[in-house]
Amino acid sequence: MSSTGTTDHEATGPRGARHERDAADRLLRAATRSGAHLIAEAASLVQGWAVLADPIAGAVYSTPAAAAADGVHAAAAPREHPHCTQRPAAGAVLVLAAAPTVPPGHACHVATTTAALLEVRGQRAAELRGEQMRLHTTLIRLLLAGHTAAVTETLGGNRLTHVTVYRLSGVDLPTAHEVLWRAVRPSLAPYADAVTLMGRRDGELVVAELHHGRDDGRILRLVSRLSERHHLLAGLAGPLPLAEMPTAHSDAAAARHSATPDRRVVPADAVGASRLTPLLPTAPYTWWAESVLRPLSPAHQHLLLVWLRTGSKPRAAAALGVSAGTVRTRIRDLTRLLGADLEDATVRAHLLLALRAPAPAPAPGDDDSDSDSDSDSDSDNTRSRSGSSPPDPPDPARLESLPDGLLDTEAVRTWAVGLVGGLEPHLRIALACWLRHHARTAPAAAELHVHRTTLAGWLTQCAEHLARNLADATVRAEIHLALKATRTGPDDPAALPRRGGRTYRRL
Repeated sequence: MSSTGTTDHEATGPRGARHERDAADRLLRAATRSGAHLIAEAASLVQGWAVLADPIAGAVYSTPAAAAADGVHAAAAPREHPHCTQRPAAGAVLVLAAAPTVPPGHACHVATTTAALLEVRGQRAAELRGEQMRLHTTLIRLLLAGHTAAVTETLGGNRLTHVTVYRLSGVDLPTAHEVLWRAVRPSLAPYADAVTLMGRRDGELVVAELHHGRDDGRILRLVSRLSERHHLLAGLAGPLPLAEMPTAHSDAAAARHSATPDRRVVPADAVGASRLTPLLPTAPYTWWAESVLRPLSPAHQHLLLVWLRTGSKPRAAAALGVSAGTVRTRIRDLTRLLGADLEDATVRAHLLLALRAPAPAPAPGDDDSDSDSDSDSDSDNTRSRSGSSPPDPPDPARLESLPDGLLDTEAVRTWAVGLVGGLEPHLRIALACWLRHHARTAPAAAELHVHRTTLAGWLTQCAEHLARNLADATVRAEIHLALKATRTGPDDPAALPRRGGRTYRRL
């Protein structure tokens, strides 16, 4: 009789049945403790290794830890690992690699029993998940309302001082929420000095990672894989102090509006991170920006920055968590405060440039940082101490115009030509008109006297030529400035090359 026959006979005999019952009892006892203990017991029973691999989180549990990579690879490519026994379990894949001396039947029995127990644990967790998700959503709302002390006391993390916020949107959001929940395995007790809260609000998924100031990138990696798999768009902001949770929340939404299928996760500090601002002369740039923004409080500046990043008042309202009417009212008030027409495309581009300006460097030995910055004498003293008095821009500084020489440098001209140079005349005129109408196709097409479909096709050609995302409001602002810097004549719709009717002629 062959050895294989002997093994199968022993596995089906009384001793084999008793051995399988003992194995099932051991797995059941381990399952009552935790998923990690269950995987460890399975590895012990097959005298090899065991891994529970999740498509998003990677290795959820692994015994030994060194087998995690092998288990994830085996789950992703099962045909390349025929020696491994695999079973689907609770949305993940259980992978067992038994020792050569372990009968295949025993390994299959252990795998089947372990997978069944993981399913039971998953169902029990699903029963509690709804209540836990509601609790997470409540804690996020409390953070947004400014009750940081109450939240940190509830979480029991005295070292939770900072937060990183992610805001995700997409069609498959409910499924993505459950997948991310299972991958993160969130707990209200601090784990590795961090707590992750997640909840759905207003048709989007909000993830807030509370930590002690250092983000290890774990949640970012999970969100990136989740976004690719479920076709989501995400924005992130932080780390910021917990008291600035509302700011991080709105900045993350503004960043999400710049996300594309090619770049699904966009950090807030990359939105509006201009290639132009580093090229501008520092002294006149910071002087002008400080002057035009002087009437604004930090809250005003943040509202305007979110509005300019998102590109519309309804989107800004959604990002800030207020009504669109409130945003419109506040922007009307700021229009009067700044004394400028904020509906003008050039003014908006200049305002975004001012909001992205670097903070002026303090003068050496200046101990009067708390003194009134609005005083003309103090401002003159500061400029004299800095050792470089910038050329005075028009007094008073206004958003409608930039200081002389700010966009007239060789570096800026080189940048502008590299961005919009080579555009055919009809494309340049159409793009400039569309930007003046704040990316609204219908009024731009009416002014150009072309059909909306024609204009849409031209804009597609512009996007391909520029290699820029024209859906990004900050990109549009920079293109508007580049067109101004390279303009040799009026980009007038009346100058659109034509050849009878509404057609145009290539030059």
